[in-house]
Amino acid sequence: MELKKSELLTQIQKAKAGKQGAFKFLLDHFWNEVFGFQLKRVKNEYEAEDITIETFSKAFDKINTFDENYTFGTWLITISKNIQIDKSRKKNAAVYLQTADVGDEHVQKIVDDSPTPEDILITEQNLAELLLFIKRLKPHYQEVINLRYFNEMSYNEISESLNEPLNNVKVRLLRARKLLAEIITQHRKV
Repeated sequence: MELKKSELLTQIQKAKAGKQGAFKFLLDHFWNEVFGFQLKRVKNEYEAEDITIETFSKAFDKINTFDENYTFGTWLITISKNIQIDKSRKKNAAVYLQTADVGDEHVQKIVDDSPTPEDILITEQNLAELLLFIKRLKPHYQEVINLRYFNEMSYNEISESLNEPLNNVKVRLLRARKLLAEIITQHRKV
């Protein structure tokens, strides 16, 4: 199903206003495009996923700089390409410096106050069932879900624990929740 330009522009405006649903919409709609682009470039699923997470992290942080006269997908691919080039240069130069695109004080606040499928399961006391669903996620997604929901760590605490930039943690958690919701939804249909 093709996305109408007017609908996309509406979602971008909402994201610029800090609306969580708009960030989720953009992530859901453009994830496969950016991930597929990177997978072809780096030929490594984990690395492609990591670059894609960084892409959305940077894009969401800089969403207010997006010029709506241009194509959003192309903007994301350009960010992704630049991140991959930077990573390759650092890898080739054997420089291992931990960097973040922005300081914590500039990170876009992503707030979600709507109950998600996993929240509903928790409130229904179906913890054992939820744990089985979580086990279906890749280990790095299991880890952020565990730290956030079972260890009740803040985004900053998770960032420190994983030695990852805060924005990357937010996007990884958003992606993990989306994948978990898909697993739960598929299970409920059966």
